[in-house]
This record gives sequence, structure tokens and C-alpha cells, in this order.
Amino acid sequence: MKRFEIHLKGRVQGVGFRHFVLMRALDAGITGYVRNFADGSVFVLAEGEEADLELFADFLKIGPSRARVDQIIIDRFEATIRSDQFIIK
Repeated sequence: MKRFEIHLKGRVQGVGFRHFVLMRALDAGITGYVRNFADGSVFVLAEGEEADLELFADFLKIGPSRARVDQIIIDRFEATIRSDQFIIK
């Protein structure tokens, strides 16, 4: 199991991005959370199988139709949080 900490910048707030992330995480069986930052970016903490997380990150690079992802930073770690759900914070 791995943990990805993903920071997304661009037009990622006010475009349904967090809901998009939630739906993709649920589809992939990924746990963790997504939240907005005050600077207009979005942060995602996601845990799951590495292959699932890589595919999940590929979806986030595109985002929902009204979004524009200008930058994505992914830090990879060993999984530490033992959550059984994915939530919007």
C-alpha cells in the first residue's frame, strides 16, 4: 500500500473538482481525503495500491471539464493512515 500526497494548482476550485476527485477515488477503492487550500489550490491525500494511485493521479491531471490543471505535484510515501473511506474536507 502507498500514500500519494497530491497538490494541484490551476482552475481547480469552484469547478466541481473535489466531487470529481471523490468519485474517482470511490471508483478506484482509494481512501483518504480532498480539500481546498486558501491559495486556490487543491490537496489530495490518497492511499491504496500503487497501480490504482497512478491511474487515479492520471485522472486528476485532467480533472472535470470546467477545470484546468496547471501544475500537479505528487509526493509518494508508504501508507500510514488506515482509513476505510474517502471524504471531502
